Amino acid sequence: MTIRHAQVRPDARMRWVELPGTDPARVYVHGLGSSSPAYFAGAATHPADARRRSLLVDLLGYGISDRPADFSYTLAAQAEALAAALDSAGVRAAEVVAHSMGGAVAILLAARRPDLVSRLVAVEANLDPTPRRRLDGWDEESFAAEGFARTLTAVGEEWAATMRLADPVAVYRSERSLGAADLRGTITNLPMPTVYVQGARSGPLAGAAELAEAGVEVRVVADAGHNVMLDNPDGFAAALA
Repeated sequence: MTIRHAQVRPDARMRWVELPGTDPARVYVHGLGSSSPAYFAGAATHPADARRRSLLVDLLGYGISDRPADFSYTLAAQAEALAAALDSAGVRAAEVVAHSMGGAVAILLAARRPDLVSRLVAVEANLDPTPRRRLDGWDEESFAAEGFARTLTAVGEEWAATMRLADPVAVYRSERSLGAADLRGTITNLPMPTVYVQGARSGPLAGAAELAEAGVEVRVVADAGHNVMLDNPDGFAAALA
């Protein structure tokens, strides 16, 4: 296991934990307020598939990656920075496994740089515009000064453990971008095999039939909610197989 980095902007490095193995590589991308090593270490080392070269990437503003103050932290900007990191790492035609917000970033990555992605596994990815209630009543400055601390309390101990590693401005700007995300048309037009993984406890996936009809395979993992890989590691490994 090695910590590696790529200079994706003049003022910022994106970092990841890399596990050696065979190509094609598997790239893991975390969700809002998360960190890929914390959420995906079990999946990357699961006996069902532990021989792949694996990159557990932290997006800018999160985990062990840098936090450039002038970065927009939009989904599109994160996808561009992630592409630069994968180029630096010599990754091509990877299987990208991405959760929640990271899934939205990965959908844009796959659409814009299909040479980097041979297969996409979007895990409870954001596909539709949604109100971001955590930001109600806060502008960016006040959220960073006070709202972020309230958010850490509200999300509970487990999520707060990784969210507290995030830059408050990154969280605010990411949430704003997520609120406007409209990616159903994008995911259904990707040229590579695409799987959408849903936790059964999250309830039925809206538009699942339409996704399947468009060629997106929908896989539901029993005994799991939004954090599928943590709730049911064996079921998640089976969904990736």
